[in-house]
Amino acid sequence: MKTHLHYQRYGSGPRVILAFHGYGQGESYWRSLIDALGSGVTVYAFDLFYHGRSRLARPDAPLRKKRLGELLHDFLQEQQLTRFGLLAFSMGAKFALTVLENHPQQVEKIWLIAPDGLQRQFWYSLATSPAIMRGVLGRAVLRPQRLLGLLDTLAQRRLVSSGLVRFAQWQLDSREKRLRVYRSWTGFRHLTFDLAHLRRLLNTHQIPVTFFLGQHDQVIPYAGLQPFINGLEHAHTVVLNAGHGGLLYDVASWLRRHPAEASW
Repeated sequence: MKTHLHYQRYGSGPRVILAFHGYGQGESYWRSLIDALGSGVTVYAFDLFYHGRSRLARPDAPLRKKRLGELLHDFLQEQQLTRFGLLAFSMGAKFALTVLENHPQQVEKIWLIAPDGLQRQFWYSLATSPAIMRGVLGRAVLRPQRLLGLLDTLAQRRLVSSGLVRFAQWQLDSREKRLRVYRSWTGFRHLTFDLAHLRRLLNTHQIPVTFFLGQHDQVIPYAGLQPFINGLEHAHTVVLNAGHGGLLYDVASWLRRHPAEASW
């Protein structure tokens, strides 16, 4: 099997946007938000690996940033794209930030919706870094009861929020979902970023960044992103009365109520 990074093109406007969805979604999840952007854009919406029609030649080997950068660079060359914006939700931010690192001079603006990759999340690190914990997560694909019981215990002891546990339970309620969790968490564990370096890139190239965050988001909490946002010279933050799972649709609804903000 050959590595293939699938995308779907929407629109034919003069402003180009590369869009990367969140965990458990696919490129089609962008349609409602793309409609809110109007006719002035062309959006290339990608499927993340382990989602949709994107495929890795070695699906059990972790994806390296160098390899992802090469795949995205090849796409830009094939499409002859020289200037573009970036749009990403949750886990998709790791793909968008990889583009930023490799092509900062070509990025016009960035919209990040509850972005992953800009704060250290203890539980994610625990699950994906030590080999023993990766084994626990791997065994949970077939027999999730022990892991779900552990999550309940952590919630009861208030070590993690009940909302976060409910989100985890929803993501683990079928074997297909559990396998995708395992492959995504372990497969993307090397997609990490030097935040000071990212901040310098954004400030040096004067790239405007808009953050859309959920006031009740317990997966990507607003407070954890504030230190990074505060160091940016061209940042704008929109905080919505929302959680994490449906935030994409909340952003689309907000853009329809604020059409001036939807302009690229």
